[in-house]
Amino acid sequence: MLQADFLFAQSMQPRPLTELINTQDPGWPLVQGWITAAKNKVQILPKTAARADSALLAAQVTTRSPMGAVVYETGGILVDNGWLRILGSGSPGLARDLMGWNKDKQKGLLLIADDALGGFFALNSGAFGQAMLGKIYYLAPENLEWEPLNKGYSNFLVFCFSGNLEKFYDKMRWKGWQQEVASLNSNQGFSCYPFLFTTEGKNLSKVLRKPVPIQELWMFSNDMRQQLGIH
Repeated sequence: MLQADFLFAQSMQPRPLTELINTQDPGWPLVQGWITAAKNKVQILPKTAARADSALLAAQVTTRSPMGAVVYETGGILVDNGWLRILGSGSPGLARDLMGWNKDKQKGLLLIADDALGGFFALNSGAFGQAMLGKIYYLAPENLEWEPLNKGYSNFLVFCFSGNLEKFYDKMRWKGWQQEVASLNSNQGFSCYPFLFTTEGKNLSKVLRKPVPIQELWMFSNDMRQQLGIH
């Protein structure tokens, strides 16, 4: 089952766990292969069976898909020493599951990952038009714009594991960021002042950073987008 079919799955009658767990052609070995070949540091957070079952039931995607595999086989995945957090079924190291985190969030998108600066990755399920259904967008804290990545979920995982993250986060990392990120838990991100979308906030070496709940950064970004008239 492809990730774009997440939209179709959500419109169907809920399927039982026995129909969602694919033992004939599971997607997890494919994801494991990408992780084995990873150029960036990848940490698989352990799952608990009960949380994995409930998270997969909520998502209603089969484990044949990479998305279903990540939800069912992991508590989440950390990349680049925790700079990037990919949502799974939740664990002590990332106490958010995919569908639980998306509850009461913006309709028409599915938040699948986020980063230490409060950047959010989302799968388009209608919010960004029909032409790009199933593609990933990034809410960039430096401009508060939803930027298309032109990747589906599978390609997004490969990018996280082996892509050039230094280039992607050009000018958004500062000297010593690794130590600061190591002090965060994965339910936090950095609140920055001056704000990163201002002229004064472009110099990361002079920005004041404070750990805050990632939910606070999500609400802040959306509030500022509304105030600034960004659509």
